[in-house]
Amino acid sequence: MKRTAKGMIAAWTAVTCLACASFAQEKPAARKPAAKPRAAAKPQANHSPVAGAMEAVFATKTFEQAAISPDGKRVAWVETLIGKNGAPSGNTAIYLADAKPGAAPRRITAGSGTSDYAEGSVAWSPDSKRIAFFSDAAKRGQQQLYVTGAEGGPARKLTSVVGFLAAPAWSPDGKTIAVLFTENATRASGPLAAETVQTGEIKDSVTEQRLALVDLATGKLRQISPADMYVYEYDWSPDGKRFVASAAYGNGDNNWWIAELYTLDAAGGEMKPIYKPSLQIANPAWSPDGKHIAFLEGLMSDEGLNGCDIFLVNESGGELQNLTPGMKASATWLAWQPDGKKILFAENVDGDAGITTADPATGKIAELWRSAETITAGSAFAFSISLSSDGKNAALIRNSFSSPPEIWAGPIGDFHAVTSRNAGLKPAWGEAKSIHWSSDGYTVQGFLLYPKDFDPSKKYPLVVHVHGGPAFASSSHWPGVHDFSVPLSAAGYFVLFPNPRGSYGQGEAFVRANVKDYGYGDFRDILAGADEALRVAPIDPNRIGITGWSYGGYMTMWAVTQTNRFKAAVAGAGIANYQSYYGENSIDQWMIPYFGKSVYDDPEVYAKSSPITFIKNVKTPTLVVVGDSDGECPTPQSYEFWHALKTLGVETKFVVYEHEGHSFATPAHQRDVIARTAEWFTSHLK
Repeated sequence: MKRTAKGMIAAWTAVTCLACASFAQEKPAARKPAAKPRAAAKPQANHSPVAGAMEAVFATKTFEQAAISPDGKRVAWVETLIGKNGAPSGNTAIYLADAKPGAAPRRITAGSGTSDYAEGSVAWSPDSKRIAFFSDAAKRGQQQLYVTGAEGGPARKLTSVVGFLAAPAWSPDGKTIAVLFTENATRASGPLAAETVQTGEIKDSVTEQRLALVDLATGKLRQISPADMYVYEYDWSPDGKRFVASAAYGNGDNNWWIAELYTLDAAGGEMKPIYKPSLQIANPAWSPDGKHIAFLEGLMSDEGLNGCDIFLVNESGGELQNLTPGMKASATWLAWQPDGKKILFAENVDGDAGITTADPATGKIAELWRSAETITAGSAFAFSISLSSDGKNAALIRNSFSSPPEIWAGPIGDFHAVTSRNAGLKPAWGEAKSIHWSSDGYTVQGFLLYPKDFDPSKKYPLVVHVHGGPAFASSSHWPGVHDFSVPLSAAGYFVLFPNPRGSYGQGEAFVRANVKDYGYGDFRDILAGADEALRVAPIDPNRIGITGWSYGGYMTMWAVTQTNRFKAAVAGAGIANYQSYYGENSIDQWMIPYFGKSVYDDPEVYAKSSPITFIKNVKTPTLVVVGDSDGECPTPQSYEFWHALKTLGVETKFVVYEHEGHSFATPAHQRDVIARTAEWFTSHLK
């Protein structure tokens, strides 16, 4: 139910569909929170199991990107840096090493090497001799484009812009670097960050992200896409004369859901539309011969949370070909093999990460590698890899419930670890198992996380954690700083991460199965998952709770209006009333594909899926948490739910975090959510 900002990683995967990377923040809002959160999670103390798990999470060194050189010989990566307080500092560092085990890394920076900056978005030159990257070394908070030699030497500053830069990519001849540029922007694109407080006459502010070219010889930046169009993703044509891009007119935060496919001459000018999709598109990629464009299309609730089928269209438009019809998986990223005969793609398949090929000529799908883990090369939340120019070697960030994130590289299916940054970390939670169950004729998958130090002779409480999206999926992942449920395992809980209909991993028909049915079939899948957990594990049926963020927060609010089965609930950034929500959020375009029409044309379909419609059924003690500047699931939605519970005499608490958006950026607030969640469930389930 949200757009994702560029440059973020999949660290909040199974929890909230949000990333752990910090956003640039505006000046704090003047209004005060409804309930002041604590500065830190002090009640958990240093010796509590949850505090111990929390510290393991915050001590994890995370990665924002992995990029293999085109010749496959070296890997560059971007690490988040830890501050003196033991939390991510907001700065990042770039390292380079040979793509082999035990290779010594070398830091790349635009600075002196003695200070930390926000540096990242690595792009290799086609000849593997140079690296382009962004850095704010010249001025804190304002990144510029730099180029340095892969063999060493000082970095050369190319740009002196004011605004936000993203997604650098070299031209095939190595003379130009393309970037996405939002001139005079004060923060990263997308509505995950804290919204700017508006007063006076309110207008629909439109700031466009345009495609721009930077000349390597002069450093001159030239914007080439139209000033009234927002460009989301792009790819160079093989001859370097054109681009393919996904783009839309108007408000970029809100119009990704209606973006179309265009081509654009590198000289600039008008963009030529070649395909108007019926749903959402992502990852356009030009074939090596320049005749076709491959891309992802499907029902996607969030930019960057890709999961759909693979399509092919001629470079001038025309006939469309679905390469993966009926596939029981969700493609998340793609790239052409150098001979142009196959497309290699990453996929979510039944909760696992996979790397697979599709043959456009024969329709054959061939799985190359599959594992129960999370993989990324730096895309926001979708499984992805960084591929060498011969299509044989890759670099990626790998992590799972049992293994912290590290950089890996090598031939596909024969990866080896390049880094060992988290070698000393061990899980502070229990073992995770993938489980399956039947619901309304569907086979549904999820992960059941066992309590730490599990004793099969005991009965344990269970917390069901519903992921965000809903077009997303829980996968085996090392928890990030926003993960407020995995630490419960350390305190003696089972935690169930279900992937109900509407989730990725089972094919496009499964993803679309909750359209105009929010809270009904998907909720039955969740309840059936709880039943399966009870069947396979020693869980006390009288001590079950539910939680989630965004769509998961909505489903938590919905759950307590539909059943008294859950004895406690924690609703994060939820939606209480879809009718009022439609007019409050900053991204209403996502709702049409799911509800069929706007709320003004069909208010009934919104009312039937709104928790507030059934609010008098609630008996479950419910903690409600939200950021005060959330543009995706605005604070009034949580306030409306809390106000109703309070009025009806249901036990509840409401915590609003000052100057936080849909993704929390302040470590103290992140810790506080974990602590409050644990305290709430402990007081009601243990």
